[in-house]
Amino acid sequence: MNQPSLFSRRAWGGIAACTLVLAALPLLNLFFADGHPLHVPSYMVSLIGKFMCYALAALALDMVWGYAGILSLGHGVFFALGAYAHGMYLMRAIGREGVYQSDLPDFMVFLDWKTYPWFWSGTDSFWVALALVVLVPGVLAFLFGFFAFRSRIKGVYFSIITQAMTYAFMLLFFRNNTGFGGNNGFTDFKRILGFPINAPGTKATLYLVTLAVLVGALLLCRWIVRSKLGRVLQAVRDSESRLMFIGYNPLWFKLFVWTLSAVLCGIAGALYVPQVGIINPSEMSPANSIEMVIWAAVGGRGTLLGPILGAFSVNGLKSWFTGAFPDLWLFALGLIFILVTRYLPRGIAGLVRKEQA
Repeated sequence: MNQPSLFSRRAWGGIAACTLVLAALPLLNLFFADGHPLHVPSYMVSLIGKFMCYALAALALDMVWGYAGILSLGHGVFFALGAYAHGMYLMRAIGREGVYQSDLPDFMVFLDWKTYPWFWSGTDSFWVALALVVLVPGVLAFLFGFFAFRSRIKGVYFSIITQAMTYAFMLLFFRNNTGFGGNNGFTDFKRILGFPINAPGTKATLYLVTLAVLVGALLLCRWIVRSKLGRVLQAVRDSESRLMFIGYNPLWFKLFVWTLSAVLCGIAGALYVPQVGIINPSEMSPANSIEMVIWAAVGGRGTLLGPILGAFSVNGLKSWFTGAFPDLWLFALGLIFILVTRYLPRGIAGLVRKEQA
C-alpha cells in the first residue's frame, strides 16, 4: 500500500501560508519601530535567514540520501566552497576600508602579499563570483562523483571517503598560504552590489532572496522526483543491481543528482555568508556535515519537506539550548538522533503522513 503523499492539498496550503509568514518577517522589521507589538527584531530576521540557508542544504542532501540512497558525510565542503566563492567578492568590495587601507584584504597585507593570487582573478565582479558559486562545488562534485561512482564505491565506504574529503579541504583552508584567510577566514564585509551590507533594507532583501531560492529549489526537486528521472533515482536507492540488469547505467543518474545537490549546497553557502557575516574553515568540519544528516533524519529523509522542517527544528532547538546549557548541546544532539532513529525512523514527516492516512 502506498504511503499518503506529504504534498497533499492541505500541505500545499500550509507551504503557502508558511511562505507568506516568513516573507512578512523582514517587512515587520522594516515598517514597525522597536517596541511596537508587530516589530520583529533584526536578530530574528538574521537567525531565520540563516535557518533557511541550512534548510536549503538539508534539501540538497535529501536529494542524494533520501532519493538515491547515497549517504554523504561531506556536504559541508560544498556549502563552504559556495560561501568562500561569494566571500571573495565581498572581500574585494571592502576596497580600502580595511584596517591597512590597502586594495588587498587585511589578511593578505598582514602576510606581506603583494598581489592577489591567480584564482582571485575576476572576483571583483558579482557575476563572476556567482558563476564560481555554482561551478566550484559543481565541478568538484562531478569529478569526485565520476571516479567514485565509476568505481562502484557505495554504502559506508562512500560515506567515509566523503568525510575524508571535507576534512582534507578543512585542513587545506586552515593554512595561511592558500589565500583564503587561514583560520580566521573572511569577515568584516562592507557592501554587496554597492549597498551597505548591514543596512536593514539590504538584510531584508538577502532574506527574501534566500526564501525565494528555497521555495524555488523545493519546487525544482519536487518536479525531479515526480519525473521519470526521479523514479530511476529511487530505483538506484532500492535495487541498483536490478536497475543495471534491465539496461540502465546508474552512473549518470547518480552523477546528475550528486552534482545538483552540491550546487544547491554551494548556493546555500553563498546566501549564508552575507547574512551571517563570516566564513571560515570550521564550516568544512566533518561535524557540520554530520549535522546536515541529522537535520534530514529528524525531518524525514526522502520527503523533501521533512529535511526543511528538520533544519528549522534542530537549529531552533540549538539556538535555545546553547544559550541555556551551552556545554550540553552535543550530548542533546546525539540523544535526539538516537531517539529519532529508534522511535521515529521516518522523522517529523512520518507523523504528518500518519495524520493524512
